[in-house]
Order: sequence, then C-alpha cells, then structure tokens
Amino acid sequence: MNTRFKAVGKHFAKVAAGTIASAVLAMMPAHAAWEPSKPVEFVVPAGTGGGADQMARFIQGVIVKHKLMKESLVVVNKSGGAGAEGFLAVKEAKADPHKIIITLSNLFTTPLATGVPFNWRDMTPVSMMALDQFVLWVNAESPHKTAKDYFAAVKAAGPSKFKMGGTGSKQEDQILTVGIEKATGTKFIYIPFKGGGDVAVQLVGKHIDSSVNNPIEAVAQWRAGQLRALCVFDDTRMPYKAKVTDTMSWGDIPTCKESGVATDYVMLRGIFMAPGVTKDQTEYYVNLLKKVRDTPDWKEYMEKGAFNQTAMTGDEYTKWLGAAENMHRDLMKEAGFMAK
Repeated sequence: MNTRFKAVGKHFAKVAAGTIASAVLAMMPAHAAWEPSKPVEFVVPAGTGGGADQMARFIQGVIVKHKLMKESLVVVNKSGGAGAEGFLAVKEAKADPHKIIITLSNLFTTPLATGVPFNWRDMTPVSMMALDQFVLWVNAESPHKTAKDYFAAVKAAGPSKFKMGGTGSKQEDQILTVGIEKATGTKFIYIPFKGGGDVAVQLVGKHIDSSVNNPIEAVAQWRAGQLRALCVFDDTRMPYKAKVTDTMSWGDIPTCKESGVATDYVMLRGIFMAPGVTKDQTEYYVNLLKKVRDTPDWKEYMEKGAFNQTAMTGDEYTKWLGAAENMHRDLMKEAGFMAK
C-alpha cells in the first residue's frame, strides 16, 4: 500500500509540476524583444551645428527626457571626406546593432562625387524622420528684398562676382547652386564650409552674399533680424503660420518659383543601421523613433525648423531611397560632379 501511494504521489507531483511549468511558459513571451545592452553610437556624417547634427542631438535629448532607452545614445560627428568617414564606419560595423547614423543627401552625393566604395544599400534603412527644406538667405542689410531682385543683381554684376555659401563641395548645397545658375543665367563663386551653422555665421558676417541653408540652420539669425529669407525651394509654401520674426512666419516666405526660379529640392533626414543586423534589432529602432516622433517636443521641433513632416519605414522607405539615388545621379551628371 505504502509503495502504491508513493508511486501515485510521485505521479501527481509530476503532473502538477508539468501543469505549473506549462502555465508559466504560456505567460512568458515567445522570446524577449531585443534592446541595446550597451551605449549606442549615433553617427553624424557632417560637422557640428548643421541640420543633421542638430536633429541627432535633438533626438538624443528627447530620448533622455522621456526615458525611451535604458542605455545612453552618444552623438559622434564623423564628417571627414564629405561624410564618407561616417558612412564607412557604419558599413564596416557589420551586424553591430549599437551603431546608428543620421543621413542627409550626402548619402547619395558623396559616393557619386568621390568614388568612395559606399552605397546606401551597404546599410540597413530604419526610418525617414522628415524631409528638410532649402531657403535662399541674404544678410538682413542686403539691398535685395526679393529673390527676383537678387538674381537680377547677380546677373548684372557678371560671372563670379557674388559668393554663395554652402555645406561641402559637390553636395546638395552646391548642386542646388548649379540648378539656380542654370535657371537664372547667373554664375556664383561657391564657397564650401564644414556645416550649416558655419554658413549662417559667415552670412551674418558678410563674408558671403547668400546661402541656401536649411531653415533650422538659420532660424536663430533670422529671428534675431540678422538674415533675410527670400524664397523656399519647393513647389508650395511651407504650412507653418506662427510668426518667427516680428513680421513673418515660415508660410510667408514665397516659393522660388513665385520669383521666377523654377528650381526645387528637399533633403532626406533619415536613420540607418549597420548591415547584417536582425529584424528584431531594426524593429527596436523603428519603434524607438516612432515614440520620438509622437512626442510634443518633436512636433514643436518640426514647426521650429519648418520641416516637411513626411515619415517612412520598411519597403516604402527603401523604394523612396532608390528613386532619390537615381534623381541625385542625374543632377550630379548634369552639374559635372561625378567622379572621373
């Protein structure tokens, strides 16, 4: 009897243990979602103070403020070789999920202009955060009140008398400058600087005559009455109606087409990871960046910088990147900026 009861007891103990184990397993997720296990390096393939640098540091601040990551996000500028230094660093960090990069149009222009062994497909697309506008700026003391007047003066002065400042050589600012020259019959001396912040300072100091800086790169000087916005290089005016200066909102800036300059251009602000990362790791950053975009801080930042708030992930983002690459190749060929 005792032996039988012991056997029965052991049987029920096994059944009970199995039932409890099954219940615990049922309550647990199939696998724990991936998240960073050490600080994440956030690469900026451009200098400090420019649009990409400002956005990277803003994202970093939002993540800290709202405690969206357990590990820290460390912004690192790698601007060498027109951003090639940053892109190659991420390309070479194969399967490393602790390195992300913010991109601008040098994602396309740098390899086309330099022949550096890099293509955007060498990285993992994560998310388009926004598209950035370009505005034609002059010093507030300039006699030119409209883009039409300014370009007429440049044309009348003759070739290479007026200086246009921009970020880098054979990149988006210079590509846009060539587009302006073709549309207006003008010829500028193009002066490259390391970042958009430098460009704005040089224009305030009257070391250049104009620039095609992004809104966020010149908003402080515009608000302070040091710069004047002449036109925006887009099909439509910006939608933001709140006054930035005493008299003007972003929406008050006319399009360059309204001034007879049929040139438009917008720039990517997107996030990529290293090649070879897993789907779970990519999804972590997709979700993290969506949380950033959902904050009131981000919405305020978008308006302050007058961004086009288009956002994309997945196949839609990849398709957009392919089309943008083709467009930049055509623009670079037309401008004579392709690597020999």
